[in-house]
Amino acid sequence: MKMPCYFISHGGGPWPYIKEWDEQYKALRESLQHLPAELPEKPKAILMVSAHWIGHEILIMGSEKPGMLYDYYGFPEHTYHVHYNAPGEPALAARVQAMLADAGFETRIDLDRGFDHGAFVPMAVAFPEADIPMVQVSINRNYDPAYHIRMGQALAALRNEGVLIIGSGLSYHNLRLMGPAGAAPSANFDQWLQVSILDRNLEDRSQAMIQWEKAPAARLAHAQEDHLIPLMVAVGSAGDDPATCVYHETTAFGAITATSFKFG
Repeated sequence: MKMPCYFISHGGGPWPYIKEWDEQYKALRESLQHLPAELPEKPKAILMVSAHWIGHEILIMGSEKPGMLYDYYGFPEHTYHVHYNAPGEPALAARVQAMLADAGFETRIDLDRGFDHGAFVPMAVAFPEADIPMVQVSINRNYDPAYHIRMGQALAALRNEGVLIIGSGLSYHNLRLMGPAGAAPSANFDQWLQVSILDRNLEDRSQAMIQWEKAPAARLAHAQEDHLIPLMVAVGSAGDDPATCVYHETTAFGAITATSFKFG
């Protein structure tokens, strides 16, 4: 049965493990907790494209038992000892590598990479049992939208094999403009994002994503676009499937508009 695919805004740092942030992250938590109910069946595996893994080529997690990568700073000590024990799936990693290579992408299997917080943080909320194999895939530091849309297209067939493809980033990511200073730019960029993604086919979405820098407040919303690029992969994987907004709030990080999308 064909799986949908997602672009999710994954929040800040190890937020599910910080009790004091429960109320602040209520809307995002509820959207992630609801994600399994949106699926036609339990995924056979998760293919996770995280904004927090960036390479000169496409890197693919190949470990059977991935470790943890605590790629955040200044948080409580206990957040550096949490574990998300989902297994890897080397066979899926090899298949992903073959599919991307057939489409002309340079790839490399990485046997040492652990789950970064763009992967394990949202999945610990959506699938706390950690019983679904997960393979992480990097983005390319070229940040080329068309390249990453093609990457998503090359992987789209996995959706028909029970693989859940998730692009994990943030619809707004400018750490220097958070709180009230980011309210207007995040809202303006999000309005463009909604128009560009919803009720659009692959061609229209792709053209919008390729020209994303022309969007209102684009470079205020993404001074560096690493957290936007996983959306490009999701757009490619989605094809012409309809999109729905599955998470939207205007008070993320205090005053930021943030969004997640489901395709299919």
